[in-house]
This record gives sequence, structure tokens and C-alpha cells, in this order.
Amino acid sequence: MDSLTILGGHDKAGNPEELNITLIPGDILCIVGPTGAGKSRFLGDIECLAQGDTPTGRRILIDQGVPNAKGRFAGKLVAQLSQNMNFIMDLRVREFILMHAESRNLDAEETLVARIVFAANQLTGEALSPETPLTQLSGGQSRSLMIADTALLSPAPVVLIDELENAGVDRQKALEILVGEDKIVLVSTHDPVMALLGQRRLCIHGGAVRHIITTTTQERQNALLMTAINERFLALRELLRNGETLDFDMSAYFLVRGNL
Repeated sequence: MDSLTILGGHDKAGNPEELNITLIPGDILCIVGPTGAGKSRFLGDIECLAQGDTPTGRRILIDQGVPNAKGRFAGKLVAQLSQNMNFIMDLRVREFILMHAESRNLDAEETLVARIVFAANQLTGEALSPETPLTQLSGGQSRSLMIADTALLSPAPVVLIDELENAGVDRQKALEILVGEDKIVLVSTHDPVMALLGQRRLCIHGGAVRHIITTTTQERQNALLMTAINERFLALRELLRNGETLDFDMSAYFLVRGNL
């Protein structure tokens, strides 16, 4: 697949949505807006390759053409990472990966297991191993495993992510891994750092896209600053977890490159 095109439908009041955007492999598109604005519905339209038959009336084109019925409903073009991921299978990580590979008629080799586990451990501070039972994975470990599995094993060229910020994973590294495998990535987010990691972002209000904004150089610099501040918050969390106190002046602690 060379491109994904999203054509506008209408908002919740029936007003036309001015939208015509094309994405190519390696693109990251962020979707922002208040709760209830229609972000999940936007991802849902892409997941089902809508053809004017959803509540929004949007249409999705593949390589500038209408997907055939087989391609639309086969579920091979779009993969989705949802907010909640919990395993209930009584398998170990290694067995899960090999089973997934076999289901896709791929060579189930130990090198594949090692690559996926290595990628997953780049995303989370809690290392997992091929022998870790799936049911013992934390939320962050589960999400990291699924991101790595989607990037390195799933053939789907389009990946939808719903609120990665609460997953306990390295968000920027996750996007880098997916883009490195030539995926088109769409991320729904409330997090300001995530919103600035894509090349463009859509602002949704009232069920329709109101603005398409290209991320500027200054915004990328601000994202780096916000990331540094967030890392300091995480360091404070670890102090508390380890029984330390925070009885000190934080005004200097949060000075990053001369800025608060």
C-alpha cells in the first residue's frame, strides 16, 4: 500500500467536514480534541475503511481508490492498539509470538522472538523475557509487547493507537519503531508531547475535523523541553516509590535549559 486518503463527511449537526488528507508510509498523524469530540470515531472510520456508511459519512481510499469488499473486511490493512490490553491466554511470551507467526504463515524462528522481545524492552523500564507468562505482564509490558509485535510481525501497513500516554512505555521510541517498519501511524491523544511528535495533527470538535496543523520547528523544540520536564516528574515518582521524601525546593529542580 502506497497511500491512505481520508475524505471528510459531516459533523454531528450534519455540516460538511472539509477534509482531504493523504498519508504515506512513515507518516505520523496525531488526532487531538476534547473528550467526546469524535477522536475514537475517527479511528473507527479508518479501521473499517468507511465508505460513507458510518455515522460521520467519511470515506477512506487506498492508493487513491475504493478498497474492494475483500480487502475492506479482511482486516489485513489496519492494526489497532487500544487503551486497554490484557492477556488471558495461558502462554509464555515466546509461545505467543511463535503462534502469531504461524497463524500468518511466517517462519516461526527464535530470531524473530529475540527481535520482538528486544524491541519491547526498549519501550518499557520493566524488562520481560521470552519465558515470561503473558498473564504476569504489567500494563506497560503488555503494551510494549503488542507494539513490538505489531511493528515487526503484523503485515498491516496502517496502525491506529488510542491514547498511548497512559501505557507506561517510551512513546517516542514506540513511534520510531513503527515508522521504521514503514507503517502509517495515527495516534489519538490528550498528551501535549504526543500531539507534537507527528508531522501533522488534526483538531476534532463536534464530530468533525476543524483544523489540520503542521508541526513547526518551535513546537518540536517545545516537545523536547516538555519531555525533559516529564522525565523529572518520573524521577520524583521513583523517589516516592523507594520511600524517599520530596522535602526540598523544586523551583530549581524543574529548571530545564534555563526555563521552567
